[in-house]
Amino acid sequence: MGQPIESACRPESACAEPVDVAIIGAGFAGLTAARALVSAGLRVTVLEARDRVGGRIHTRHAQDGTPIDVGGQWVGPGQDKVLALAEELGVETFASFEEGENLCLHGGRLMRFTGMLPPHEPSALAEVEATFRALDALAETVDAETPWTSPDAGALDSQSFDTWITRTAHSDEARFWMRFLARSVLASEARELSLLHVLFYIKAAGGLAALISMGGGAQERRFTLGAQHLAERLADTVRPHLRLNAPVAALAQDGEGVTVTTASGEAIHARHAIVTLPPALAARLRYSPPLPGTRDHLAQRMPMGACIKVQCLYPTPFWREDGLSGMAISEDGPVSLIYDNSPAAGTPGILVAFIEGDEAKEWTARTPAERQAAVTRSLVRLFGPAAADMRDYIELSWLEEEYARGGYAGFMVPGAWTSLGATLRQPTGRIHWAGTETASRWPGYIDGAIRSGERAASEILAAR
Repeated sequence: MGQPIESACRPESACAEPVDVAIIGAGFAGLTAARALVSAGLRVTVLEARDRVGGRIHTRHAQDGTPIDVGGQWVGPGQDKVLALAEELGVETFASFEEGENLCLHGGRLMRFTGMLPPHEPSALAEVEATFRALDALAETVDAETPWTSPDAGALDSQSFDTWITRTAHSDEARFWMRFLARSVLASEARELSLLHVLFYIKAAGGLAALISMGGGAQERRFTLGAQHLAERLADTVRPHLRLNAPVAALAQDGEGVTVTTASGEAIHARHAIVTLPPALAARLRYSPPLPGTRDHLAQRMPMGACIKVQCLYPTPFWREDGLSGMAISEDGPVSLIYDNSPAAGTPGILVAFIEGDEAKEWTARTPAERQAAVTRSLVRLFGPAAADMRDYIELSWLEEEYARGGYAGFMVPGAWTSLGATLRQPTGRIHWAGTETASRWPGYIDGAIRSGERAASEILAAR
């Protein structure tokens, strides 16, 4: 590693100075890897296609300057990496608002409730709770590090989550809640998901309660200045090595290194490369020699979830005056899940609404005006006429985002984990793979992205 790097650039190409590691993507995985490698004394270049850092973490600002997270935003207990990073970099968080009663629109009935579940008929409620316990217990049998080696992995991976739901849950209520779980946590329909993948996701979060709860769970806290503030502070630690507006088109490797070519034709020669893009997007880059068939097939079997995230702003959080937490669940569509997303100061009042799964695929093709009208109808049905008087409406369809093409993360379809999962983190020659999808702890979250960046950096340092 200490030998000079010879450039493999052709005379007709524009060439940058050779480096030890070229990192594709300036989300939390890429920035974390860059920081670790720079600290170890390596020459690093981070190439980011967007004009900002953060990847699927993106903070915009409302007309009054309020930070609005149109991408990932929550952190909670057990997410030790991201919480430690925020503390180290002096990035403030605050508790998500959850005081008051929640709402659930199910079977044409609008219910107010506290706790995890609304007051269904006793026998139905008992089955809902039993189904949640059965899913949690089954997840405990899965090895989150190597899911394909779990007991009964073949049987679990050969069926969809919906197949398990149909076989296990017999009441409409239990089936509704399981399918809602698929959409709200993985932004996908239960029929699309490998059961093994759902179990892996639960196990990697430390259990179902940690995954879906606010207080004590993954939605417990938010960033005071928006989640991208943490990404910017992390980027500051490697700013001289960071290049924005530099989409990568191709990677060519040989026994000496990897030549990364940008869309503008510039070539960067490195000893190693780290690709942090979601597998489905990473496969769209050109590779020479081509990726192994197993790696490419893995990408074909890891589509992105489908999510449209909507923020509705009001002068005040009027629902709080009615004793409501702002959290609501609806089976009527297009909105399925809502939270109070107001800033720490309490004003303006903000409701964040999620359109997920099949609804997102349908509504992403509609106009913004049509989506706003549909979202408004949903909110009025849940929260009353005051919900129509929004002063600002901010949305992002992650299906349309050029360098994401979906959210929250990529997922495994039935059969993918057991046939191809071993290739997910396995380097391809001098190309290493990172990104939240590759994490064995908190995949799909900022914490998982950080962990993946640390792992990829460790692989390269171990190879020196």
